[in-house]
Amino acid sequence: MGNQINAAKFIISLAMFICLPVQAQIFPQIPASTLEAAREAVVTQNVPTSEVVRVGIGTSNFGTYQYNDITVFGTGDTQIYDNRILLGNYRANQNIRITFKDGMFNIYTPESTIPEQVAGPIQITSNYGLLGVTNLKRAGKQALYHGAFELVKNNNNTFNLVNMIEVEEYLKGVVPNEMPVSFGLEALKAQSVAARNYVLSPRTKASPNYDVVDSVASQVYYGANTEKPLSNQAVKETEGIVAIYNWDLILAQYSSTAGGYTESYANAFSDPKTKEFPSHDKPYLKGKPDIITQTPLNTEEAANAYYKSKPDAYDIRSPYYRWERLWTADELKNALQLTLAAQSATGFVKPAFNKSDKLDDLVEIKVLKRGDSGKIIEMEIVTRSQTYKVYKELVVRRLITKDGKALPSANVVFDNEYDENGFLTGVHAYGGGFGHGVGLSQFGAGFMGSELHMSYDKILQHYYSGVTLSTKPVIISANNAQQAVTQNFYTKNKYAKVIVDNKFMVSKLIININGKENTFKLEPSIIKRTAEIDISKYIKDGRNTVTFYYPLDEGDKKALRLYVELVKKRESSIWND
Repeated sequence: MGNQINAAKFIISLAMFICLPVQAQIFPQIPASTLEAAREAVVTQNVPTSEVVRVGIGTSNFGTYQYNDITVFGTGDTQIYDNRILLGNYRANQNIRITFKDGMFNIYTPESTIPEQVAGPIQITSNYGLLGVTNLKRAGKQALYHGAFELVKNNNNTFNLVNMIEVEEYLKGVVPNEMPVSFGLEALKAQSVAARNYVLSPRTKASPNYDVVDSVASQVYYGANTEKPLSNQAVKETEGIVAIYNWDLILAQYSSTAGGYTESYANAFSDPKTKEFPSHDKPYLKGKPDIITQTPLNTEEAANAYYKSKPDAYDIRSPYYRWERLWTADELKNALQLTLAAQSATGFVKPAFNKSDKLDDLVEIKVLKRGDSGKIIEMEIVTRSQTYKVYKELVVRRLITKDGKALPSANVVFDNEYDENGFLTGVHAYGGGFGHGVGLSQFGAGFMGSELHMSYDKILQHYYSGVTLSTKPVIISANNAQQAVTQNFYTKNKYAKVIVDNKFMVSKLIININGKENTFKLEPSIIKRTAEIDISKYIKDGRNTVTFYYPLDEGDKKALRLYVELVKKRESSIWND
């Protein structure tokens, strides 16, 4: 038994390096006969408490994610590994230079007269400290990071710098950089859940070497030196909580300002695989107004009335709630001469405009189709000799520029202004919102939390229709890597139900809840495969830990899919409460 426990401890201690999913981190490669030993190992070891994410770290201006020369340091004792084999331990704040040439890493340390040459990948940790890269700045300060670094070679004589970090620690470096902390705790909690959804959702990786990057191309992640107490509290008080729809993590889109009316996903984004636009709908990302009596803005008349006025809305405090732009005809023509070719490369300008083409005099900016929020889906640039059709909100924003800057949003109406001879003299734009306007509006969330005193779950369930707030759905089975799964979550309402998809008609489920193990009966049924187990009486205010164990006596041909429901799905608008 002792050897089995030690083996389990050793495997778990490597979890930060091997970066497996949570369920694989807990009991990797442990046979069913040693499940008790594995349980003991979980209790006695300081294992990762959330999944590990691999974040590609860019240069100070995010110009590249490829390096061939880097200097790292740790604020505590620092360890360097070659493919997980310890090379050396170094004092705090010592600069360690690492270069890459001819497929080999060269490590220069203060003690070495010649570099140590290794094949890598290289892992770097700092006991009781943070990691940094000399002269790498974020938000004007030296960037520092929790977790571990890994340097992974590419095929072009460069390497990537990867921060391996637990999701909950990662979020502390995301939330205050995606939303101002002045928006208040409840808005920050809503942002924390949306950001957690983003990083945990299945995706095409940004690179074979990492899952996401640290810039706006994924989520803005500036590391430990930008953490704030209130945003850290928001992450802590939503630990382990995600938004799901029909067992799947939702695509939790968010933007700065919706303008009073969010847009449906299909009307703003193209299909990520087929590039078709409009794309397929997502039922939880449906356009909706902040004021429930507001009718859709999909006509020119409705959009004109709405965006030329300033009705009440959740994000009315945003400086981009309403905005205007004005061009002379020549000014807009000159701007389009520069942007039409670039946007033609997206495939959403037809016919395509080439760099060598010369744009004729403008006749009209004409909107053909709008979404629920009034967002432009299809429009025309009409000249004396040609008409160009333009599709998709991001293309519209980047096409119609003012002083080199894109439009804040595609929630915009255009007034074409003509002289007495019918020639276009100028175009006046009236718009609302900043960003794509799908899902959560950050300014709206701030208003709802701080001024309307709404809780984060109500904020989320306003912007994401029909979602449930829960832990991430997981699978347990007799498979070695799936025999047990531990989840941590934070709650204050002491409501918790385990939702079980019992497709294979398992008769029971073993759950350890905050240190107390319980066996719950399941009622196998061909007709009703979903079971609910109310564990509310075992839940405490604050952080809770549950471990699900698969009953091995059920055999190896079965499995259970489950999650902990912490906030029920809401079918109605919060205005009807």
